[in-house]
Amino acid sequence: MENAKRVLELGVAGAILTFLSGLINSTPGLLVGAVWFGWPVTWLRRLVVAPQYNPWVVDWYGLVADIVFWAILVWIVSYLLTISKSGTARKPAKRKSRR
Repeated sequence: MENAKRVLELGVAGAILTFLSGLINSTPGLLVGAVWFGWPVTWLRRLVVAPQYNPWVVDWYGLVADIVFWAILVWIVSYLLTISKSGTARKPAKRKSRR
């Protein structure tokens, strides 16, 4: 039950960061006719040349990939913070000396 709750928290955090990354313009320099949004994976495109047909296009695979990326990043950061706060970093086992 605790693992399912943790996965849900990571998914929600990943989704929030993904939608916030949708505010970032990630259009390549020489691209004309569309504006891309999302980082690191572009998942939202706005057509500028012919917006009357379908001005906003969502790349669902890019959206899922972005959510997974941010969820993994949140997990790594939370894991590192947990280790640093508890001081339970893996220490090498002490060797018994032979005398």
